[in-house]
Amino acid sequence: MRIGIVPDLRSNAGGIYQYSITTLNALREWTTNGCSDQFVILTEEKEHSILQQFQKPTWAISASGPRSLKRTAKRILTRFGLDAISLDVLAKFRSASNQIHIDHVQSRPHDKQWLRSLGIELMLYPTPQTRAFEIGLPYIMAIHDLQHRLQPEFPEVAANGEWEYREYLFRHGVRNALMILTDSETGREDVLNFYGQYGIEPDRVKVLPFLPASYLPSEVSLEDRARVRNTYNLPERFLFYPAQFWPHKNHARIVAALGLLKQQKIEPAIVFCGSSDGSIRKKAYKEVMSSAEEHGVIKQILNLGYVPDQDMAGLYAEAAALVMPTFFGPTNIPVLEAWRFGCPVITSDIRGIREQVGDSAVLVDPKSVEAIADGIRKIWTDNEFCLELATKGRKRLSSYTPADFRKRLVDIIEEAKVYGTR
Repeated sequence: MRIGIVPDLRSNAGGIYQYSITTLNALREWTTNGCSDQFVILTEEKEHSILQQFQKPTWAISASGPRSLKRTAKRILTRFGLDAISLDVLAKFRSASNQIHIDHVQSRPHDKQWLRSLGIELMLYPTPQTRAFEIGLPYIMAIHDLQHRLQPEFPEVAANGEWEYREYLFRHGVRNALMILTDSETGREDVLNFYGQYGIEPDRVKVLPFLPASYLPSEVSLEDRARVRNTYNLPERFLFYPAQFWPHKNHARIVAALGLLKQQKIEPAIVFCGSSDGSIRKKAYKEVMSSAEEHGVIKQILNLGYVPDQDMAGLYAEAAALVMPTFFGPTNIPVLEAWRFGCPVITSDIRGIREQVGDSAVLVDPKSVEAIADGIRKIWTDNEFCLELATKGRKRLSSYTPADFRKRLVDIIEEAKVYGTR
């Protein structure tokens, strides 16, 4: 069978970029070890370095759709660094303008014809996209969270037509899929609770847990640690939080917790990295920095902005702890990345994350500044506890390997192929 895959290869796309890379690498391993299927990577990011690994008879690389005015405009904008425009973002705009209705599916006959011309019979979407059901070919699609249903108070999942767009995407995405991928049992429960009424059977919602980003090395050399330290002029000891400045990432309460600790003569430094572009993130970033000034902790904060992939391992390895009191789950990749490099973890005591980490992290109430401060204090002042926590994290991480991910993914694809012939 010829299978199309649409990865998100924008390195600044966060978790969906990492998941896309992990999925591609798993499929590459499969095709190297006797898979009879052929794959077509559909992307406009044809210069991405990972694509050099797919120059094999079982792989092809193609544009993601037929040439059109929108697609040409996207390429031009991307060339000038404006990579936020995509066909799905344009779909969001139509939704916000009431030109798309939640219960009315748009049609993409030209895209379907394009994929058919490439001989594609099944599609795989590591990130949810409206094109999955608008094109009309059989597909498997990942759904990483349903926060617009769970926590619509956050503007990033509800404002400016975002709620309507997500509802359109997930309602029809679930209804028309051969298989849905979730990263946890909690995520699977959410899909069935919110969208089971639209006709998908429970056995077609599959759990495929996250792995740490596959482009990160297993170990970090002393030379690389030193390089990263010198590049970013890192504090001697620091906490770390790699996250874009969305309100749900909860940077504001971390800052307030630092203020509370400062009153107790405990003054840990923290390193942030992640985008603050766009109106919502820009506003959140300004509020966080203003709060840091008010709490007198601005000198304890180092914000690196976007950090390239090759530097992330060194940052994790050098950090005293990952501090991630996010409101969103159900699971998160930075926790896994921290465990890989022996970095203790402080994260949120919420459904989904609780199941992800077990006893291998300090769990805190993300709504409570006091709880976050207590978690930081414990990590910052108890080296023996940190070592114990890091050991637990590595052990938990080792219980689910890239081979496990690959086997689960292959089994799901094979089941979808059989289901699609019924």
